[in-house]
Amino acid sequence: MRTILTGTHRANWLLGTLEPEDFAVLQPHLEVVSLPKSAVLYEAEDIISRTYFPQNAMVGLINIMEDGHLVEVASFGREGMFGLLSALVSREAFGRYKVQIPGLASRIPVSRIREAMSARPKLQRLVAGYTEALLAQTFQVASCNAVHTVEARCCNWILSTRDRVDEDLLPLTHADLAELLGVQRSTVSMVLRSLQTTGLISQQRGGIRIVDQAGLEGVACECYRKIRQSYAKVLPVTSA
Repeated sequence: MRTILTGTHRANWLLGTLEPEDFAVLQPHLEVVSLPKSAVLYEAEDIISRTYFPQNAMVGLINIMEDGHLVEVASFGREGMFGLLSALVSREAFGRYKVQIPGLASRIPVSRIREAMSARPKLQRLVAGYTEALLAQTFQVASCNAVHTVEARCCNWILSTRDRVDEDLLPLTHADLAELLGVQRSTVSMVLRSLQTTGLISQQRGGIRIVDQAGLEGVACECYRKIRQSYAKVLPVTSA
C-alpha cells in the first residue's frame, strides 16, 4: 500500500508566493515526497525528469572533481527549487544532487512546469527572479570561499540551514559541514569546538543546536546577509 504524505505544497516559499490561479495550474501535478538523508536524487549528466520544491528538506548540488574532491556549488531549501534550469536545454544534471537535511518536498514533472510557465507569465517571472537570486548566491559563495575564514563560512551555513528548516537543532554532522565547506573534518571539529566554547552553539546527540543566533550572525561574514537580501527581492518572506 502506498503511503500518503501530508506535507503542504505552499510550505515551499516559491509555491507559497504564487497567486491562486497560477498555483491551481500546478497543483494537480504536484506530489509530496520524502527525501531521506544522504539520498542522491541525480548524478552528473543524469536526465532530469522532475523539478523539486523543498518544504523542510535541504539539498546540495555537488561538483565531483576528477581527483575525487567534492565541491558544494549551491544548496536548495524551502526558498527555492531545483531540477528546472538545467532541464531547459540539455536536460542533464549539472552535478550530484544530494539530500543534506532530510524532510519533505513537492515535485512535478519538468514537462508540466514548462507548460505552466508558457501559459502563465507571472509564474515565468517568478522563476526568472528566483534564477537571478540563485546566480547572486553562487556569485557570493564563490567570493566568500576565496576570501573569508572557515569560521565565518561555517556560521553562514549554520544560519542559512536554520532559516530553511526553522529549527534551532540542526541535524548536521561534522562530516556534513566538512563537505559543505570543502575542508577537512578535523578543521570543522576545531571550529565547532570554538563556537561551543564561546556559547554560540552546543553540540549534542542529533546535531548542532544554536544557542545564540545573534552571536552567530556577528561571527558570520557579510555574505550571509547579502544572500538573504538577494532572495528577499524575489520572496519578501525570506527577510522575515
